[in-house]
Amino acid sequence: MKKKFVNLTLALAAVSGFTACQPQKSAISLEHQGDTLTIVHITKPTKYLILPIQESSTEGKVKLDTGSPADMAMDVRLAVDSIEYYVPFELPQEAKEATVTIGKVGAKAICWDHIQLADTFDTKNTDYYRPVYHHTPSYGWMNDANGLVYKDGEYHLYFQYNPYGSRWGNMHWGHSVSKDLVHWEHLKPAIARDTLGHIFSGSTVIDHNNSAGYGKDAMIAFYTSASDEHGQIQCMAYSTDNGRTYTKYEKNPILTPFDGLKDFRDPKVFWYEPAQKWYMIVSADKNMRFYSSTNLKDWEYLSQFGQGYGVQPNQFECPDFIQLPVDGDPNNKKWVMIVNINPGCPFGGSATEYFVGDFDGKEFKCDTKPEVTKWLDFGKDHYATVCFSNTGDRTIAVPWMSNWQYANVTPIRQYRGANALPRELSLYTKDGQIYMAANAVKETQALRKESRSVDNMDVKDEVVIDEIVPNNEGAYELEMDIVPGNSQLAGLELYNAKGEKSKIYLDLKNKRLVMDRTESGLTAFGEKSEPHAIENHDGRKVNSINYQNDFALGTWAPLSLCEGKTYHLDIFVDKCSVEIFVDGGRIAMTNLIFPTQPYNSLRFYTEGGTAKVENMKIYKLGL
Repeated sequence: MKKKFVNLTLALAAVSGFTACQPQKSAISLEHQGDTLTIVHITKPTKYLILPIQESSTEGKVKLDTGSPADMAMDVRLAVDSIEYYVPFELPQEAKEATVTIGKVGAKAICWDHIQLADTFDTKNTDYYRPVYHHTPSYGWMNDANGLVYKDGEYHLYFQYNPYGSRWGNMHWGHSVSKDLVHWEHLKPAIARDTLGHIFSGSTVIDHNNSAGYGKDAMIAFYTSASDEHGQIQCMAYSTDNGRTYTKYEKNPILTPFDGLKDFRDPKVFWYEPAQKWYMIVSADKNMRFYSSTNLKDWEYLSQFGQGYGVQPNQFECPDFIQLPVDGDPNNKKWVMIVNINPGCPFGGSATEYFVGDFDGKEFKCDTKPEVTKWLDFGKDHYATVCFSNTGDRTIAVPWMSNWQYANVTPIRQYRGANALPRELSLYTKDGQIYMAANAVKETQALRKESRSVDNMDVKDEVVIDEIVPNNEGAYELEMDIVPGNSQLAGLELYNAKGEKSKIYLDLKNKRLVMDRTESGLTAFGEKSEPHAIENHDGRKVNSINYQNDFALGTWAPLSLCEGKTYHLDIFVDKCSVEIFVDGGRIAMTNLIFPTQPYNSLRFYTEGGTAKVENMKIYKLGL
């Protein structure tokens, strides 16, 4: 047995991702038991044990050992032969000593020479591609938005979160709050992974009538616990401090699949007024299942919907179920089922579709045939879209801005994962069909720090604007009307001095809006373009993925969703993303980009005729 003692006296120091700010009389002793288990003994614990990370290493098992059956080992990719960044592992402050056990990491790994103690962890941005105005975690991994709810002037954004690395794992519910959907405050994770499993996606409601017995207006969260041992089961937790902390229901789980189904997750709970009951919709492999309850704890099965509907093949995930007026008429409402699918995106990977229909309190009946697919967004980086509850007449959705084909390998280290802009949803009719629009919420106008107008212009061949905004950080908004006229193609190109560019154009011949990111900047994420294998969010292998071809492509949307002749475009650019909204969100398109310097030039161009650009405004955006 080998023991290694490290005594730390911490002064002002910065070491690649953490800062220790005051002297400490604390010590670590490392006790290597064989080659795969190390006991870390800590006297006078500081707030954090700082762990060095190497993303290519296998996952070690890191556990704060208190002797309780509830102690949970976290999966952490500790550095074996190189260090990429650091993450904090919280220690108990009230204890005189702490013990952390670390398994599946060799005794000769480089991490043992660099593991540290500290009272602070520096989250100052170190990533070039961190967005200026989109929500991201301060560090670590983020995917699906969870538990979106509005209460007492705050929007609560919970999200799938790994605090121990910038790749998927250790699912917690991270937590941020906002008063305006634009400025976000990061709070401590609200629900942590436990012995029942990872804390997968779900929803939160305000229990106005004290149905669950935890007090009037308690916040009740529903989530999936996922593990190999227990499968995917639905659980509940409650909060009486405005969502800052949650207590897990002592009788969890509240719902398990009656047929042993493996993929059974992401509960969305809502109040159904006609029945005076709570309803839950849960993704069940390639279906959605409905349940009802009077007390939020005991659930009765009602029906299921979805087999064979929408794009095929698919895996249903992250459902939502909302009622909206058609064309703004409060006397004509329809139910909409939002279904996030993986795979199934027309451009590869994950995407969001929806179904419009009627609900009688037991069954949902779709207005269209099973083979009809309606997309909520026509980009490649829009997924896990769910809506806030308790927002009155407004229906506000938040997507995750990435794609499972490459989410784990984007060229980012300090964090991975961002939310696209919140969108307000509405229904409109076109050619006898009902569609859902998704437009950027009006609150985004608060991001506008500077603006300038551009004179109306006739475009034949090309018109260039050399400088989009001064001191450009890659964060701006372009708003304009494009009248294609007699041109067969009318568009714009965002580009930088290195020749990296993204094209957005109206293809009138094929009646499409197109965004082309094939030359947008980094498109292979530092990898060669041969196939690689990665794991997706539930640990399953996704083989033969060619990152370059999966990313370097164009996405398109049918212009038939719009009225035609004139198209109003609202384009949001932010460091590593472009979001396009046409005609109030009748078309929404969300795509990541990774230019190596900001786009600060703009070229309008046409083919086969002359187009007009009118009412153009350029806004510099910031928080």
